[in-house]
Amino acid sequence: MMDAVLNIFRIPDLRRRVIFTLVVLAILEVGKFIPLPGINPLAINRQIGGSGDLFNLINMFAGGAFRRVSIFALGIMPYISASIILQLLTVTSPYLEELSKKGEEGRKKINQYTRYLTVGITAFQAFLLSFSLQNPNYWGNIVYQPGLGFQFMCIMSMTAGTIIIMWLGELITERGIGNGISLIIFANIVSVFPNSIMQAWNLLAMGEPSFSPFDALVCFIVFVIVIAGVVIVQYGQRRVPIKRGRMVRGGRMYAGQSNAYLPLRINTAGVIPVIFAAAILTLPSFFVNFAMPLQQSENFVWIYDAAMWLQSQLRPGYALYTVLYVILIIFFCYFYTAITFNPKDVAENLQKNGSTIPGYSHGKRTEEYLTRILNRITLAGAIFLAGVSVLPDLMVRFMQIPQSVAYMLGGTSIIIVVGVALDTVNQIENHLRVRNYDGFRKRGRVRGRSGM
Repeated sequence: MMDAVLNIFRIPDLRRRVIFTLVVLAILEVGKFIPLPGINPLAINRQIGGSGDLFNLINMFAGGAFRRVSIFALGIMPYISASIILQLLTVTSPYLEELSKKGEEGRKKINQYTRYLTVGITAFQAFLLSFSLQNPNYWGNIVYQPGLGFQFMCIMSMTAGTIIIMWLGELITERGIGNGISLIIFANIVSVFPNSIMQAWNLLAMGEPSFSPFDALVCFIVFVIVIAGVVIVQYGQRRVPIKRGRMVRGGRMYAGQSNAYLPLRINTAGVIPVIFAAAILTLPSFFVNFAMPLQQSENFVWIYDAAMWLQSQLRPGYALYTVLYVILIIFFCYFYTAITFNPKDVAENLQKNGSTIPGYSHGKRTEEYLTRILNRITLAGAIFLAGVSVLPDLMVRFMQIPQSVAYMLGGTSIIIVVGVALDTVNQIENHLRVRNYDGFRKRGRVRGRSGM
């Protein structure tokens, strides 16, 4: 592995990409400590409102910027929400569906619409959050001069912060290594891990009965098993055998091959379903902020009460939250798989190339066979993702494991961290293999090299 790491810096292009990615992530980390205009940083440290599971979940995705009331407080989640809306509209809107089929040109157009929608969503969420920040019962007295001026500055600053994050994420994708947006979420989650580890260590040092050495051992074993399971599912494939027809090259006839196969991934959607589901379930907290002024009105106080009840139920560990979380993950697994893998197109391509699946004729039967297999393996992958995602809530409820420790064992954080890390390592390894360098895995070595 050390040789592979050293090889990264021997390739000029790959070295520039890795360094550029690290510099951008460092810039984003500095931005988390820049407070909003009109916010008293000392008051934030003395009295911070917004405790609870949902608050911690939002803060985790923002890398701690939400708790610090930074210009990056909303993080990249508005962009994720905009991406969800555009992808759903792509299925229902003929115009967007046509754009998605135009290749690179259509993709750029859809990305532009996503950026516009991100600005609107960010401004709306910042508007709702500005009401909450001025509420002393929720955040404390952290605003110097509450009023319309502060709300305007809050909206402008947070919107600019999210747009900067989105822009830097796209720069990472274009000039760096890996998917920029996923890496930003990865860095935000990893940045809060040291604090969780320190809390676990302090609990052990103080001899807290809620977290004994036995509990720590169980947590470590669960942590290793979850990581191994995520890796297996990420790399897991269902290989469909394919028989290639006879080919004519240079006037010569070559016999068909029967050892080829079509790989179908168990988890085609990757970490996208988990990110999308978590993003949707964080939205109710912002609407509660909007409903806060209504508690002073006798005619509309019921709206505030309903919003508070919805927020209280949509918290990690509660039954409604868990059920919706599982349903959304399974839905987005199937939805994203349907977008990225079309059995009809695959069946047509197999027919054009003269390839067949043994026992199934071209066309409709091949399409139905691939659809049936894809539905089964996608269900298995979706159930695994959902199970790992709700694992921390179950450990907190039934084993009384501290929440800060449990969220390192599974759930959204570990799936995203492991999934993004695997995708990034694969991209780096592809760069190494193209230039005849050893990768991180032995099977990644190029055939024919000495020393194999």
